[in-house]
Amino acid sequence: MRITSTSCICPVLVCLCFVQRCYGAAHHGSIKVTRNQTKHVEGETEVHHRPKRGWVWNQFFVLEEHMGPDPQYVGKLHSNSDKGDGSVKYILTGEGAGTIFIIDDTTGDIHSTKSLDREQKTHYVLHAQAIDRRTNKPLEPESEFIIKVQDINDNAPKFTDGPYIVTVPEMSEMGTSVLQVTATDADDPTYGNSARVVYSILQGQPYFSVDPKTGVIRTALHNMDREAREHYSVVIQAKDMAGQVGGLSGSTTVNITLTDVNDNPPRFPQKHYQLYVPESAQVGSAVGKIKANDADTGSNADMKYTIINGDGSGVFSISTDKETREGILSLKKPLNYEKKKSYTLNIEGANTHLDFRFSHLGPFKDVTMLKIIVGDVDEPPLFTMPSYVMEVYENAKIGTAVGTVTAQDPDTANSLVRYFIDHNTEEDRYFTIDASTGTIKTAKSFDREETPWYNITVAASEIDNPGLVSHVPVGVRILDVNDNPPELARDYDVVVCENAKPGQVIQTITATDKDNSANGARFHFSLDEGLSLNPNFTLRDNEDNTASILTRRRRYSRTTQDIYYLPVLISDGGVPPLSSSSTLTIRVCACERDGRVRTCHAEAFLSSAGLSTGALIAILLCVVILLAIVVLFITLRRSKKEPLIISEEDVRENVVTYDDEGGGEEDTEAFDITALRNPSAAEELKYRRDIRPEVKPAPRHHPSSSLDSIDVQEFIKQRLAEADLDPSVPPYDSLQTYAYEGHRSEAGSISSLDSATTHSDQDYNYLGDWGPEFKKLAELYGEIESERTT
Repeated sequence: MRITSTSCICPVLVCLCFVQRCYGAAHHGSIKVTRNQTKHVEGETEVHHRPKRGWVWNQFFVLEEHMGPDPQYVGKLHSNSDKGDGSVKYILTGEGAGTIFIIDDTTGDIHSTKSLDREQKTHYVLHAQAIDRRTNKPLEPESEFIIKVQDINDNAPKFTDGPYIVTVPEMSEMGTSVLQVTATDADDPTYGNSARVVYSILQGQPYFSVDPKTGVIRTALHNMDREAREHYSVVIQAKDMAGQVGGLSGSTTVNITLTDVNDNPPRFPQKHYQLYVPESAQVGSAVGKIKANDADTGSNADMKYTIINGDGSGVFSISTDKETREGILSLKKPLNYEKKKSYTLNIEGANTHLDFRFSHLGPFKDVTMLKIIVGDVDEPPLFTMPSYVMEVYENAKIGTAVGTVTAQDPDTANSLVRYFIDHNTEEDRYFTIDASTGTIKTAKSFDREETPWYNITVAASEIDNPGLVSHVPVGVRILDVNDNPPELARDYDVVVCENAKPGQVIQTITATDKDNSANGARFHFSLDEGLSLNPNFTLRDNEDNTASILTRRRRYSRTTQDIYYLPVLISDGGVPPLSSSSTLTIRVCACERDGRVRTCHAEAFLSSAGLSTGALIAILLCVVILLAIVVLFITLRRSKKEPLIISEEDVRENVVTYDDEGGGEEDTEAFDITALRNPSAAEELKYRRDIRPEVKPAPRHHPSSSLDSIDVQEFIKQRLAEADLDPSVPPYDSLQTYAYEGHRSEAGSISSLDSATTHSDQDYNYLGDWGPEFKKLAELYGEIESERTT
């Protein structure tokens, strides 16, 4: 098939069309269709070869943005099988077939019916088919070809990131790079110059320039000064077709700001300044401001002010306000017009951030002279001290002099001064002051233990000018006298154990005194000498402001006496010394062996006999249980007994409950306990009387010698084994109970029989080591020994 194209419409593409036609004539001439052939070679089998195509792939071109009235001719399809008689039908399929591209099925001519845009789609892939019109059978295999959309210059360059905002330091060297701008062109960069962009500057000369190929913007002047001009608006143009006439163009704006550098030193507007400051200015207050101008901004304009010399450098100080960059002049010492009427200061202002590239522009600091005039004002009286501290004893009488304050008029007139107390608080009413001399006196009585310190305010004013008032704080300390006796530090709960030993410390006490340490630091403890010698307790002074209470006897009894009272005399070391008497309450308590208190309350009569409260409760509970058992037993004896087997027809298992505990030793019907008393009495096997076994068990014979020597525990084990293997056991459960107390106690006999009639020197302290079960017995024998010793 021959594939040709005649899309030579634009004169510019005449040469291209000529080349295309020559290429088609040379390579896509008439090609005959070959069919499957079989070649026979001697000595070889039949070989199948792939059929060759009668038409081959090619490319068509169509111009974009075609605006003609007729469809644009694209090309022609022709098969070698086409003899021109219309028997061949051409079919076109693929992208845009039938909508964008149409084909004459007889001639094979392809036309484009729509205007195409290469920037939306660059090419279309289609398939061509030649079939027999009569049989609809393909004459040749289907072939694929491409229709490319040929580019025209229909897109202008665009700056996608514009407009731009950029900065460059001032005073930069010429040629300093500022920014690189890039314009994009949607046209085909591989075809012609439609996408070849050239940059130029439309606005911003002579300050900036742009590289026509790269779009790099650079400074075009030396030493561009921000203080002269800070903002620049530069317009950059991008033109395609390599800048030729007829090319399309686009532009963007670049806003360039010069950033500041420290190229301007600070300068004071004047070389001499004068400042008026009244002598009444407060120390630490700001009295004036001064400022040096700097054309720079930001940190480049930061500066520091310093007083470099002058007779007022010790009276005034200067600091820098970081916001306003002003020098704040403050007062360090009070001014006195009568002593000095003026001061002279030399103030320097210097930049704190220097750029050594511009050090040649001069020293980045400046100096000015400031003269300060001190103004005379009428001042209030001035006290000789900023504050006063005075002392007075708490027992001082009303009208006692406490101290004197003094104030003078600092002015040259030296007016007389009048004193008074501001009665703003209740504390001020405890004192009075002499208006002429400033002597402070007491007006009320004091109690140091209630208020140890008074703070008052004394005012002084000129008689000629009462409106000028000054104040001074006065602190009055109340001195202590020994007017409070000592007393116990707290209410003590003293406990003594019944088993206490002589000389045992049962409590340590201490005392307190409302007076200060000078009148009550040393306390002395003793028992009341007016009373007889206490046989139960004594007191020992530890000479460290504490005392210990000790026992004087061996044992105490709660039943005899459960509370003791011990008067204690306490005296301080003041002048004169004071003393007081306090009574300690001592309770007798039952304690554990380690000293822990168990109980302190007197118990009932049975408790003295050795029974505790818990034991009494247990005994009462046992009595109640025994009574309940007796009542239950009587009730069961009176009730009617029912037969064990209800009915022979009832084949279900019957559960018979036995809750009869038996009638004691005389009840031989329930259980014979003689076997437990004497193993030899169990010679004969006794069977259950309520049922007769079907199989008679084998007789059991026990030699009499073995029965005499057998142990009860071993006998019980044999009975248990026989019960487990007994064939006469009924089909329901039967309970047999055996009890065994074990061997004798290793502690031996603890019987107290005849112990009351004999006197023994035996020590019963070992009873305390037998454990909690013998604790009560140990206490009883301990009391008996104590009474016998007494």
